[in-house]
Amino acid sequence: MLYLILADLLVLVHFLYILFVLLGGLLLILRGYLVFIHLPALIWASLLSFKGWICPLTPLENNLRQAAGTQGYQEGFISHYLIPIIYPHGLTLNMQSALGILVIVINISIYSLVYYKHITKQHRKRE
Repeated sequence: MLYLILADLLVLVHFLYILFVLLGGLLLILRGYLVFIHLPALIWASLLSFKGWICPLTPLENNLRQAAGTQGYQEGFISHYLIPIIYPHGLTLNMQSALGILVIVINISIYSLVYYKHITKQHRKRE
């Protein structure tokens, strides 16, 4: 039972990490120093997407599920949990790359917004 709870908690952490990668740049508006956490997380997630790698959290989750006596899965976290929600068929490398590009475009937009707000704030201080 403990292993199953840990596996489910790991799924939650994994999902929160994906949300942080996707939208965490917005936190820079409140705390600019988070760029030192967000940017490496974004780079890592992009590498996973473009290279078709499986996140190290996925095998850990599978090991916990197997230790709990349930079955793991072969594909990655996104393929197993998110793609069935978004797409009716399995994840291909092209789809994974497209998701990676989407994450980068979203974050470039967010970082541009944060930079614009920072510049505007600096300009107001000078007046």
